[in-house]
Amino acid sequence: MEGYHILIVEDDKDIRDGIEIYLKNQGYAVSQAADGIEGLKVITPTVFGDARGYFMETYNYNDFKEAGIDQVFVQDNQSASVKNVLRGLHFQIQYPQDKLVRVVSGEVFDVAVDLRPGSATYGKWFGVVLSAENKKQFFIPKNFAHGFFVLSDYAEFTYKCTDFYHPNDEGGIIWNDPKIGIDWPIPAGTQLIMSEKDTKWEGLAAYTEKYRRS
Repeated sequence: MEGYHILIVEDDKDIRDGIEIYLKNQGYAVSQAADGIEGLKVITPTVFGDARGYFMETYNYNDFKEAGIDQVFVQDNQSASVKNVLRGLHFQIQYPQDKLVRVVSGEVFDVAVDLRPGSATYGKWFGVVLSAENKKQFFIPKNFAHGFFVLSDYAEFTYKCTDFYHPNDEGGIIWNDPKIGIDWPIPAGTQLIMSEKDTKWEGLAAYTEKYRRS
């Protein structure tokens, strides 16, 4: 064909075989070692690649159910942020959501804080780097606060939710509450980019008193 150079990839069979193995063996590595916080899970999908690019399955209800994630997701959201943006820590008050989050472009440090009533790890946090390169996903059960800090020049963040967003139901906790003590990977002298609302949330103690959770 004049005007075109075509690279023939010879290992299609390997890709097909890999996909078959993937489908038979669930194709996900699920880590539940989130510093002892029950319910949090980090999911690493199996990726099959060749000279053209790659294939991976990002969600399969049956496979996730086998891994202990049997929630039904009803809404998908996506946001874009530039470097040094910090969003959070957010939660829904009357309509809490389970979330399955991942990054499709760039890199973020993603954080969840346990706000579950009566939890042995109440107020404890866990963080994980999510990136387009590592393709990890982070499952966050309902009644956790959630936030992230953008490490790359630009990042696109997507997440699945088990309830619809209710704009008047959003709550939050201040990102740098010393009682929680999140170790954000923020270099000294960084000028954070935040919404005004996210700079005015109260801390965990005020949240606990207000909602009578301990």
